[in-house]
Amino acid sequence: MADKSNNSSGAAPSADSPASIRNVVLVGPSGSGKTTLVEALLLHAGVLTRAGTVLDGTTVCDHEPAELEQQRSVGLALASLQHGPVKVNLLDTPGYADFVGELRAGLRAADCALFVMAANDVVDAATRSLWRECADVGMPRAVVVTKLDHARASFAGAVESAQESFGDKVIPLYLPDGDGLVSLLADDATLIEGIIEESEDETLMERYLSGEQIDNAVLVADLERAVARGSFFPVIPVCSTTGTGAAELLDVIARGFPSPPEHVPPQVFTPAGVEKPAPACDPAAPLLAEVVKTTSDPYVGKVSLVRVFSGTIRPDTTVHVSGHFNSFADSAAGCAEHDDHDEDERVGALSFPLGRKQRPAPEVIAGDICAIARLTCAETGDTLSDKASPMVCRPWTMPAPLLPMAIVPHAKTDEDKLSVGLARLSAEDPTLRIEQNPHTHQIVLWCMGEAHSAVVLDALSRRFGVAVDTTELRVPLRETFGGNAKGHGRHVKQSGGHGQFAVCDIAVEPLPEGAGFEFVDKVVGGAVPRQFIPSVEKGVRAQMDRGTCGYPMVDIRVTLLDGKAHSVDSSDYAFQLAGGLALREAAAAASVNLLEPIDSVHIVVPDEMVGAVMSDLSGRRGRVLGTDTAGDSCTGIDAEIPEIELTRYPIELRSLSHGAGSFTRSFARYEPMPEAAAARVR
Repeated sequence: MADKSNNSSGAAPSADSPASIRNVVLVGPSGSGKTTLVEALLLHAGVLTRAGTVLDGTTVCDHEPAELEQQRSVGLALASLQHGPVKVNLLDTPGYADFVGELRAGLRAADCALFVMAANDVVDAATRSLWRECADVGMPRAVVVTKLDHARASFAGAVESAQESFGDKVIPLYLPDGDGLVSLLADDATLIEGIIEESEDETLMERYLSGEQIDNAVLVADLERAVARGSFFPVIPVCSTTGTGAAELLDVIARGFPSPPEHVPPQVFTPAGVEKPAPACDPAAPLLAEVVKTTSDPYVGKVSLVRVFSGTIRPDTTVHVSGHFNSFADSAAGCAEHDDHDEDERVGALSFPLGRKQRPAPEVIAGDICAIARLTCAETGDTLSDKASPMVCRPWTMPAPLLPMAIVPHAKTDEDKLSVGLARLSAEDPTLRIEQNPHTHQIVLWCMGEAHSAVVLDALSRRFGVAVDTTELRVPLRETFGGNAKGHGRHVKQSGGHGQFAVCDIAVEPLPEGAGFEFVDKVVGGAVPRQFIPSVEKGVRAQMDRGTCGYPMVDIRVTLLDGKAHSVDSSDYAFQLAGGLALREAAAAASVNLLEPIDSVHIVVPDEMVGAVMSDLSGRRGRVLGTDTAGDSCTGIDAEIPEIELTRYPIELRSLSHGAGSFTRSFARYEPMPEAAAARVR
C-alpha cells in the first residue's frame, strides 16, 4: 500500500480543499515515542533535515521549558507536513495522566488518531484508559508500534497485547522485515476479511471467499471506511530511529484516514442556546472555528490554536468570539469555569505552527488548524464565528482538577502580579481552577496532579516573575457546642477617662446541622437596655467567626438571659466585648465539637483493584455506600470520605491503581469529627 512519492519540502504545507487535509492526534502512554515519531515523520517529509531527540531537548513539539526539564510532553503541540497532495496536521499530546486536558483538546481538534505503543511494552491499565478516551469521543484510530530497535522489542508481543486489550479488530497492516516492511494487504486473509466486512458491496465477501482476487484499490477504499467507522484498527510498525515504516504510515494517513468533511462536527447553538445545523466543512460556508489551546508567547503575545470547522479565516477580519463553558447546564459538570463573553474581535496574523516556530499563512480554510495572534479576549474552548451570525460549539468535557495546593506569594509586593498570572493561566488551561477560599482565606490551586502543579508554579515564575511558597492546606472545619452551657460576660474598665461597663449572661444550646444561628432575647426588667441588645448579638457573632479553636462556630442558639448596664459608662462597644466573653466562657464550660466536611466520592477502578481500594478507604475513615459495574472490567465505588482525608487522594489513588483509577467528588455535609482526629488539628 505504501506510496513512496513525496512532494513535500521545508516550506509551510498547504491544502487546496478540506478533502486534502488530515488532522491526526497522537495518543499513547508517556514514553511510548509519540514526540519522536513526529520527528521521524517530519524528517521523511522533508520538513526537517535532521531529527531532534527528547534527551537533547531538540524536538519540534517539546519546546517549553517545563518539557525540556522533565523530558516529556506537558502540552498539546502542532506540526504539519505535506505528503503528496495531502496536508497532514500532527497533534502531539502528553501521555501522562496529569495532562489529560491537553489530550482532550487534541481529540477535539483531530479527525483521527494514531494510538502509539512501544514494542518493548505491554498494554497496562493507564494505556487502556487512553484507549477509552479515544473511544468515548468516537475517534477513528490506527495503532502504531514504535521502538522496534529496542533490545526487548517484540512486534508480535505488542500486537497480541493490544488485541487482548482492545479486541480482535486490531490487525497488522504491515510486518517488520529486516530494514523494511511487508504489506499484508494482498495476502493476509484475516486482514482482508476484516476490511471487507465494512464494504458497501454486499457481494464482495462472497466473491472473495470464492477465490476472486480483490483489487487493491477496492480494499483501500474499504479500509478507510472501516477506520472511519471505528470498527477496524490497522497496526503499522515504525522505527523512528531508522525511519522504517514512516512512508507506509504517511500513506495510511493520506489514503486510509478520514478527511475533515467526513468527520462529524460538534453541535452548534446560537448564543441564546438554540440548536442550529452545523455549517458544512466548506471554505465558502459561514465561519465556525474553535480555540483548542491558548498560550502566551514572550515575543508575539497571546497565541490561540484554532480548529476551523467551516468557512475561511483571513487576517485583519472581524469575527465574533463566544465563551461557552458556562453556557450549557448539562455541560457544566467537569468543565472549567470561565466568564461568558460575546464580543467582536479583529483577527491578527495567521500562521501554521511547527512547534514553537510560526510559518505565516495568508488564509486558513475549513478543516485546517492554525495559530492566531493577539485574540485578546479568546480563551480555550471559545467559538469563533461570523459576526453577522454568531454561533457557539457545545464544549467538550474537561476533567475536574482534584488536587488542591495552597500558595502564598513569596514577597508581599508580588500579590498583584500573582493575581494577573493566575488569571492568565486559568484562561489558558481549563483544568486549572483558582479558589480564593472565603473560610480559610487561602489561595488554593486545584490541579490535576503533582506534575501539573509543578508546571503551573514554573509558569508563574518564568512567565510572570512571581515566586510563590506552598503552605499547608487548611480544610474548612467548623465548631459547634456539644451540649448546653451558660456563660457570663463582664467587661468593666474604670481607670481614667470615660469608663466601660457591660455585663451579660447567656445560655447556649446546639442546633441541628444546617440550622445556622439563632439569637433569643429573654431579658426582663431592662437589665440590658434595649439599644445594647443588638450589641450583645454582634459580639457573639464576632466571636463565632473566630471560634475557640480558630474555626467558625455554627448551629447554635444563644439566649440573652440577664445583664447589667451603667448609665454613663455602658456603650455599644462594651456590650460587644461582653457578648464575646460570655460565649467564650460558655464554650469553656461545655464540650465544643469540631465539624468536618464530608464529600460524596465515586471511584472507578479495574475489578482486580477493588479490594485494595476498599482497604485504603477504611484507613481514611471512609464509608462505602455501594458498588456497581462501571463497564470495561471496571467497578464503581460510592463512598463518603472526610475532606481532610482527600487532600492527597488523586496522587495516592493513581499510585494504588497503577494509573487506572479515577474519581469524582462533591460536598455532602458536615459531621462531628472523631476526637482522635480532632486532637490533631486543634
